[in-house]
Amino acid sequence: MQDQKPYSPIHKVRIVTAASLFDGHDAAINVMRRIIQSSGCEVIHLGHDRSAEEVVNTAIQEDANAIAMTSYQGGHNEYFKYMRDLLLEKGAGHIKLFGGGGGTILPSEIKDLEDYGIAKIYHPDDGRSMGLQGMINDLVQKSDYPIGKELSGEVKSFRLKNKMSIARVISAAENFPKENQGFFNQIREEAQSISTPVLGITGTGGAGKSSLVDELVRRFLIDFSKKNIAIISVDPSKRRTGGALLGDRIRMNSIRNDRVYMRSLATRQANLALSAHIDVTKDILKVAGYDLIILETSGIGQSDTEITDHSDVSLYVMTPEYGAATQLEKIDMLDFADVIALNKFDKRGALDALRDVKKQFQRNHKLFDQDPDKMPVYGTIASQFNDPGVNALYATVIQTIQDKTSSDLSTSFNTNQELSEKIYIIPPKRVRYLSEIAENNRNYNDWVKQQSEIAQKLYGIHKTISTVKEAKLSDSDRMIKDLNETYEKVSLNFDPKLQVIIDEWDQTKESYSNDVFTYLVRGKEIKVATKTNSLSHQKISKVCLPKYEAWGDVLHWNLQENVPGKFPFTAGIYPFKRQGEDPTRMFAGEGGPERTNKRFHYLSSNMPAKRLSTAFDSVTLYGNDPDYRPDIYGKIGNAGVSICCLDDAKKLYSGFDLADPKTSVSMTINGPAPMLLGYFMNAAIDQQCEKYIKENKLEEVIKNKIETHFSDRGTSQPQYHGELPDGNNGLGLMLLGVTGDMVLPKNVYSSIKAETLKQVRGTVQADILKEDQAQNTCIFSTEFALRLMGDVQQYFTDKGVRNFYSVSISGYHIAEAGANPITQLAFTLANGFTYVEYYLSRGMDINDFGPNLSFFFSNGIDPEYAVIGRVARKIWAKAMKLKYGANERSQMLKYHIQTSGRSLHAQEIDFNDIRTTLQALYAIYDNCNSLHTNAYDEAITTPTEESVRRAVAIQLIINNELGLAKNENPMQGSFITEELTDLVEEAVLAEFDRITDRGGVLGAMETMYQRSKIQEESLHYETLKHNGDFPIIGVNTFLNSKGSPTILPKEVIRATEDEKKIQINTLEGLNTCYELESQNQLKQVQQTALNNQNLFEALMEACKVCSLGQITNALFEVGGQYRRNM
Repeated sequence: MQDQKPYSPIHKVRIVTAASLFDGHDAAINVMRRIIQSSGCEVIHLGHDRSAEEVVNTAIQEDANAIAMTSYQGGHNEYFKYMRDLLLEKGAGHIKLFGGGGGTILPSEIKDLEDYGIAKIYHPDDGRSMGLQGMINDLVQKSDYPIGKELSGEVKSFRLKNKMSIARVISAAENFPKENQGFFNQIREEAQSISTPVLGITGTGGAGKSSLVDELVRRFLIDFSKKNIAIISVDPSKRRTGGALLGDRIRMNSIRNDRVYMRSLATRQANLALSAHIDVTKDILKVAGYDLIILETSGIGQSDTEITDHSDVSLYVMTPEYGAATQLEKIDMLDFADVIALNKFDKRGALDALRDVKKQFQRNHKLFDQDPDKMPVYGTIASQFNDPGVNALYATVIQTIQDKTSSDLSTSFNTNQELSEKIYIIPPKRVRYLSEIAENNRNYNDWVKQQSEIAQKLYGIHKTISTVKEAKLSDSDRMIKDLNETYEKVSLNFDPKLQVIIDEWDQTKESYSNDVFTYLVRGKEIKVATKTNSLSHQKISKVCLPKYEAWGDVLHWNLQENVPGKFPFTAGIYPFKRQGEDPTRMFAGEGGPERTNKRFHYLSSNMPAKRLSTAFDSVTLYGNDPDYRPDIYGKIGNAGVSICCLDDAKKLYSGFDLADPKTSVSMTINGPAPMLLGYFMNAAIDQQCEKYIKENKLEEVIKNKIETHFSDRGTSQPQYHGELPDGNNGLGLMLLGVTGDMVLPKNVYSSIKAETLKQVRGTVQADILKEDQAQNTCIFSTEFALRLMGDVQQYFTDKGVRNFYSVSISGYHIAEAGANPITQLAFTLANGFTYVEYYLSRGMDINDFGPNLSFFFSNGIDPEYAVIGRVARKIWAKAMKLKYGANERSQMLKYHIQTSGRSLHAQEIDFNDIRTTLQALYAIYDNCNSLHTNAYDEAITTPTEESVRRAVAIQLIINNELGLAKNENPMQGSFITEELTDLVEEAVLAEFDRITDRGGVLGAMETMYQRSKIQEESLHYETLKHNGDFPIIGVNTFLNSKGSPTILPKEVIRATEDEKKIQINTLEGLNTCYELESQNQLKQVQQTALNNQNLFEALMEACKVCSLGQITNALFEVGGQYRRNM
């Protein structure tokens, strides 16, 4: 396919781009908006997780020509149709609607949507035939029509705050000023008699103006409940293409309010911070009746003061990183600004910068008779929820507006200059932690090399002495004496503790050559057979040791490799694999809890261990409740199970004893992880309460209590819908609608709860760092999300939760977003060490939380994936033992592997099982702790029972039939494995140093280093795939006679209407039954947050009577919402 030239639009085309509601896959739309922009369009980018109404309202306020959306999380039919309905309902049917969702949107659905009025839904086959630029050209060409040439009813309706009319009048001013000159002259005259204040905000690029505007608007809306505010945000046009990225909306959460109007303008001229149409836009908004207008410029340099000509009050936003104090003398805005915000006040040198800027302001304004500390200069951290510096800044800005204009804005906020204080996740003095780990591990490697060389010399001398003795030479006594002296001299540099390893080597080899190996686990003696018998009657060793005799080789192997279960745990963390428990995980998540419960029982039947991995629908992933609103309704129970309350969790895991050591549950959830964990823990506790009731024959008594409970409230007890599947004995269903503490004595319940928490096994993903870096199901501000994680871990420590992982530090989603294996491993381990540093900074003991950390990697087909587990174990163990002084249990890195979703292709899907088999082989040979093999049809649909069964069979065949897999350390002794291990280990440590240079993991996230690197690597792979340099069988080479088109699924698994309605009814029943209790619990949760007490303790109680959405919204008010990045 030839490269295509971009289509150049005739008119000024404005396009809104976003990813759909509850959809964190924003990499594709990011690429699209870049190409649309470079084609000469003005792009208003909203990022991920946007509701239909948000996008439609944005398109109307921005008077866009088109909307371009991606939708990968299901529910696309309802989403696009609802969006089209909203456009028509609001009189904006002219706005064209485009979409794409890879192979998730079927050709039949595409036809249906296009018949409904969607301009175009692009399919992967369109991409193959048209190319990326060809698809963009098609989209831009169809959107290329004039806007604002003729005005009719808007002339009157815009005065009534009709946002669509306001937008159209502004477009007429931008696009056709001459054609509407008379009308705009009239508006100018009218506006002269209106005294609406204008706050101008300007500052350097990247100073955080948009975030600060968002925080100021949020406070304004709280402060003045009946006033309206308008925002004009200006971004620069590209001189070469004429395109522009209008990116301020993406940062703003507060503008989703009927009292706010926002319009983004491009400068449409070079080297200016403002648009030529700024004055007429201000006049239009004054006539429309807004109470305050905020005008935000594009980022400027030192000399630009244009904002002061267009505003009544000006706010200059800068950061502490302006260079030497003399640079302040060059900043013109320090002469003209009424108020100055020194944003990002957590940066190094902020206090000095605040002092210097105040002094410079005093000099510039000749206020020498006043205290420099009283100058209107404020340190702010706009990214921090409820920042005291922003509070003081806001109060001063409103006070200044009132003083300088005739406005009636009287604020309730205090102007006291309370300093912003950064809530540090990682203390500043610990910011080099990753480089310290890299230095620690390199030092250990150097020490091993040095000691091994000394041991090798000593062995050489030792063997020489033996040879001389045997040879019976004439001067052998003298030679032996000299050799002994040399031995003593060389051994002075040898660590005597290492002699034990050499001395015990023969004994170690013998213990593994015996038929039974005995070892201790937490004081319990375990006996394991060391051999398996082949069909050829050969004894195959489970663990093979090298036949080294030379001390240097023995020492190097023991210090860098060692047997499984011994530091540095390169070959595995346990001496032998657990008997009767393969690493197989049963993965399910679809429809309502009953359907997923049925799938779990189907997958785990006849399995000695029940290892349940749960996928949640996107409504749950974003902490929301099911609803009839179409853009939510379409996603209920699709691509995961719908869980919104405790009863859902009870039904989901019913029939599995959650306190049984052979049951473990994994929950793939991040933003709302603490709430889902609360539901799980309460479900487990109530199961044990149920067992207590049955053991003590209290069924009739409890049944009467439950009936009375619901009859008093005028409701009925919730039910499990449908028949119980085979294997489900009903455990967990007796107490639906109630909890154990409502029906049992307090002391009995407390005892059961305490014991259950010590027994439950499993993991909750909860890794918020990788979500911000790669995927994006973040819902809370980063600081608050990490605080919640820390509270969960503290609760686990306090309650003795030893067998449940409080976080599964995930590289899988980093790899799925496009990272190569080294980047996946480096970022994931770096995130892991960030949690270690954060928990340590909270005063936790490393040996209390270390065992509760686990990891989750993707296994692709690249060579580095063959050693990803062993390198992770080595790096983690060395750092935890030698850097942090952790005990052996905390040194053991436990990790789960999922085969790569990125190598599941929608063409020739049968070939996917071959790739999955090879990846599973990598994982099992590398001694992973658990494994999930993807179904071959996951590229095109939710897996069917048949495809999931095949996926499970892959690893069962490897574990039970493949002869070499009976050996548990097959990677050891391989030259290429050793070389890859060394290469990958050093590459990861080098990446640690690069992250340190950017301020550690959190500092690098601020500059979006991780996200950018992942996207670069993703594009590199896609480019090689597209041009054929990276051969993929059945995708770009070895195509079938039909050209290997995208496969259509035979069976599409979606939630049924009944399932969706049941979920909504369950929610409504809960809200009705516990209306009063839920409000009290939500207030308690908020008060706990404000008092800085343990939030998870409060959530454990709230989860008994509150829905997921209720808790999420309550926490937004005290912890802050996630703020999106470009």
